[in-house]
Amino acid sequence: MTHPDPIPTLTRRRARRLFRPERGAGRHGRAALADDTGAATAEYAIATMAAVAFAGLLVVIMRSDEVRGILTDLVRRALTVA
Repeated sequence: MTHPDPIPTLTRRRARRLFRPERGAGRHGRAALADDTGAATAEYAIATMAAVAFAGLLVVIMRSDEVRGILTDLVRRALTVA
């Protein structure tokens, strides 16, 4: 069974165009494409921003009167001896 839209083959011309260093890049050309320095730092920054946004959302939810009432009722039921 063949796939209806086969992936085009990577020809030499297309490979050169995709993977060659930019003109004027000098000795940093190909190495700059393969260099992933700072990638982990960027990932940590994105994860930190997502955590801060989630914490902000939780603060907004916890400050609502409805949620505060639910939590207060829950604590009262837990501490009440029947």
